[in-house]
Amino acid sequence: MRVFITGGCGFIGGHTTEFLLRRGDDVSIIDSMNSYYDPSIKRNCLEILKKTASECKGKFRFHEADFRDKAALEKIFKEDGIPDAVCHLGAQAGVRYSIEHLDENISINIIGTTNILEICRDHKVKNCVMASSSSVYGMSSTAPFDEGQICDKPVSPYAATKRTCELFGHTFHHLYKMNITMLRFFTVYGPRGRPDMAAFKFINCIHHDKPIDKYGDGSAIREFTYIDDIVKGVVASIDTVSPWLVVNLGGGATHTLNDLIATIEKHVGKKAVINQMGEQPGDVQITSADQAIAKAKLGFEPSVPFEEGIKRTVAWYFEYIKTKK
Repeated sequence: MRVFITGGCGFIGGHTTEFLLRRGDDVSIIDSMNSYYDPSIKRNCLEILKKTASECKGKFRFHEADFRDKAALEKIFKEDGIPDAVCHLGAQAGVRYSIEHLDENISINIIGTTNILEICRDHKVKNCVMASSSSVYGMSSTAPFDEGQICDKPVSPYAATKRTCELFGHTFHHLYKMNITMLRFFTVYGPRGRPDMAAFKFINCIHHDKPIDKYGDGSAIREFTYIDDIVKGVVASIDTVSPWLVVNLGGGATHTLNDLIATIEKHVGKKAVINQMGEQPGDVQITSADQAIAKAKLGFEPSVPFEEGIKRTVAWYFEYIKTKK
């Protein structure tokens, strides 16, 4: 299979690309390698992918470009051939970042996504898989969230852009009969995670005896999902052509912010230094996934428990920091 992935050097994109290469697929990726977080992290991911490709049968092509650039997308499709599936994982992430960088969030997430939809339409790509987010549920949904609930009260610009992308996805499906799957990810964590996300940030701070910002009383609930489970769901969506599908991908259980801190403390072997903060604008109190559709349509069932996932992430972190010395 030939697969085109956006955000291919990012957290989820890098792991997905690596999986597909190992099973023998041809994979082309695009990544702008921007400075939202330390670009050396993406450069390191790219080296891992190149090494993986050298050991596997699948062909690997990397393009440093921005998917807001339509000409660049056309050039890639011309050079690499029309893919069997497009997996759009690239985005401007970060709920808090979106509040302070509204124009950038809209440009990357909405304009960029409609560009991907257009090139898939123009070249009649058989399957289009796109990353959405549990943040779309906002204030109008009741936990556990199921895909049929109305999502019309987002509480951050990031959530609003992701919901907008879902609506554009449905419009393209309706008008052009495109096969589109929208994946609502629930708080993904694990090795090679983004440094701005809670798991990586807390592990790093606790290890270095630096304070962590704790927003609210720690009772906020999240459904944390280990990266290997997310990749299984993404790959199942690439392999399963659905006319139109919106689907939750979660970890199978919920935990509080206090649970996260305590579990990281246990595996790092240190107590956290807490910098107590007020409630954070743009955050919701709970995310929790109903996964009946994921199981029925994709055969998806998460298999890595929270405790084990944090243990693996901490173990990876200690190996990672050895390379930074």
